[in-house]
Amino acid sequence: MASGPGLDSLVDQTISVITNDGRNIVEGVQQLVLGLYIIRGDNISVVGELDEELDSSLDLSKLRAHPLKPVVH
Repeated sequence: MASGPGLDSLVDQTISVITNDGRNIVEGVQQLVLGLYIIRGDNISVVGELDEELDSSLDLSKLRAHPLKPVVH
């Protein structure tokens, strides 16, 4: 499996991926009935490890942030 520098530590971890259009996809070690997500690298803004305890305490329906700036290649 090919991965970028520093991503090896995220294998088998729950991660959060934020795409350029603002979608937040939480990926863990689980099988989804909807299938597999394939996200091209140029559509990814942020990849980070997810703190499951903190994430479960957040009310995401009330959480807002400023939009991400466009990614320039």
